[in-house]
Amino acid sequence: MADHRDFLDISECTREEVLNFLEEAARLKAELKAGRGCDELKGKTLAMVFQKPSARTRVSFEVGMYQLGGYALYLAPSDIGLGKRESVADIARVLARYNDGIMARVFAHSDVLQLAEHAEVPVINGLSDLLHPCQVMADLLTIKEHKGKAEGVKVAFVGDGNNLCNSWLNAALRLDISLSLAIPEGYEPDGEIFERATGANPDVFLTRAPAEAVEGADIIYTDTWTSMGQETEAEQRRRDFKGYMVDRELVGKAKADVIVMHCLPAHRGEEITDEVIDGPHSVVFDQAENRLHAQKAILVELLK
Repeated sequence: MADHRDFLDISECTREEVLNFLEEAARLKAELKAGRGCDELKGKTLAMVFQKPSARTRVSFEVGMYQLGGYALYLAPSDIGLGKRESVADIARVLARYNDGIMARVFAHSDVLQLAEHAEVPVINGLSDLLHPCQVMADLLTIKEHKGKAEGVKVAFVGDGNNLCNSWLNAALRLDISLSLAIPEGYEPDGEIFERATGANPDVFLTRAPAEAVEGADIIYTDTWTSMGQETEAEQRRRDFKGYMVDRELVGKAKADVIVMHCLPAHRGEEITDEVIDGPHSVVFDQAENRLHAQKAILVELLK
């Protein structure tokens, strides 16, 4: 196998590597804002494998490759049939013959692992049912911009212990972050990831009370209660997550200068109110923009 680096899971990175990604993202963002072009990936191609549709993931990776001088190829579920029409291993081997890297947005995390195992080019986890590391890298960049640092802050995550929550736990494993989780019973994050994070970081804890989680928080973070593929559970989840909405009252229990984050798409009136997501504490659209810059940094580090 060729010697290359993948980006599948923040916990596979060192603290220094995570911080280097953020510095590179800030550099690339500043160059773009200054109107300076960049051809660091000129002639490079990225295969983008999608099992799940996404506005931000597709646009940010596709535009990012273009801005870096490369080209991104969108492959829809009907184009690939990942693991159905053809084995994941065979698809990995073939795509690696045509492209310099592969980004995959899939359901099963095992598919990302198989792609990485069999592809002789870097593989990036654009999202799986277990993890969403690219989103958290953009989040860390946003926190650094608004708080002046990516470490030494308290993040309160309110909602579902989903792939995003798991990736925040991995970030707290690698960085000096206080992470409080307010999650209803039955919706906890992955047990192994949670135990690893709490074993390494004493400032990681889980509560059933959102008010307790946000006390002293620099950042309040939430996500949709019903993710893609869980639509049949929507009504039950609305009942189970009652009391976990990020509204003005909850925001008022955090620090006066707290910022509110949401990875989008938002179900306004469920996990977050219009008043908060459109309010003065919200950095949601800065966060969405930073998907582009953080992912460009990952692309440069892996593909250059």
